[in-house]
Amino acid sequence: MTKLSFAAHPFLLGFDQFERLVERTAKTGGDGYPPYNIEQSSPDSFRITLAVAGFAEPDLAISLEDRQLVIRGQQGDDAQERVFLHRGIAARAFQRSFLLAEGVEVAAAVLENGLLHIDLRRAVPDPVVRSIPITGTKGGRR
Repeated sequence: MTKLSFAAHPFLLGFDQFERLVERTAKTGGDGYPPYNIEQSSPDSFRITLAVAGFAEPDLAISLEDRQLVIRGQQGDDAQERVFLHRGIAARAFQRSFLLAEGVEVAAAVLENGLLHIDLRRAVPDPVVRSIPITGTKGGRR
C-alpha cells in the first residue's frame, strides 16, 4: 500500500517542506515537562511561558536551530548535600522544542518568579502582487 501525502495533491505545489515540518513536530511531542502556556498577545505576537521553578538563569539555554526554538534546562546536582523527606518539585533536565513558522522571530526572553517568558513576533511582509507576462511562440506550439 502506498502512503499518500497531502503534499502530493496537485493543487499543493511546493509544500513538501511543510509536510516534513509536520512530521518533525509530531516527533517532538515530549513528556509534558515542564508545563507551558502559549498566549497570543496581539495579532502578530505570541508569548510562550514555561514553568521552570528551581532553575536559575545559568541553568537554562535557549537556541534557534533551523526554525526550531529549543529550550534546555539542566540544574547543578546539589541533591547529594541535601536530605529530602519528600521531593515533589521536579529538578530533572529537560528539552522543549517549538517549531516556528517562517517569519516568526524571538523578540525577548525573561526569567521571573520561576516562569520563563519567551516573546515571539511575526514579521508582517507587505503584500506582493505581481503581473506575469505571457510570451508567445511562433507557430502556436513549442
